[in-house]
Amino acid sequence: MTGLPDDWQRWREQVDLDRYDERWRRMAEAGHNPHGEADLVTSYRPATVLDGGCGTGRVGIELARRGVTVLGVDADPDMIAAAQAKAPELTWLACDLADLDRPERFDLAVLAGNVVPYVAADRRAAAVTACARNLASGGRLVAGFQLRRDWPTLADYDGWCAAAGLTLEDRFATWDREPYTGGDYAVSVHRRLLS
Repeated sequence: MTGLPDDWQRWREQVDLDRYDERWRRMAEAGHNPHGEADLVTSYRPATVLDGGCGTGRVGIELARRGVTVLGVDADPDMIAAAQAKAPELTWLACDLADLDRPERFDLAVLAGNVVPYVAADRRAAAVTACARNLASGGRLVAGFQLRRDWPTLADYDGWCAAAGLTLEDRFATWDREPYTGGDYAVSVHRRLLS
């Protein structure tokens, strides 16, 4: 998997894709909600969603189950293959998010699961720009990621969003809309201005 950032390469070396989704199954069996991302996304009532960094398709598949049209995109071909195996009726695309340029426009783009920090450092601004470019007028970019010392800051991310024509609409500490008051995780909602 050349072309993927070192952080991603290190993470993937530790992950068995055959057992990757067990975490979410165990969460559901324990009575916890494994679909907080889909809950937040569907609260905005999108008809179409770009699931950027879709991984094995967990979020996109749940969104489709709820009636949303989804395009899943991931730079990791193994992740895309796993998503296709689970939901062949959906559209999955192996592509660097920074290079994405689709003819359709999406009501919302979601970047769940540390997508932003796992984009190569020199491609992060381009990935945000590509997401913004593929949004419909008034569309939202919703991204959640950990705030680590060696990863992008919220100021970095907000700057990339502003440069791409997006305005911060809201920020939460969790996908369940807990208010963000600082901490090591944030979910940011940016919106493309109506044109």
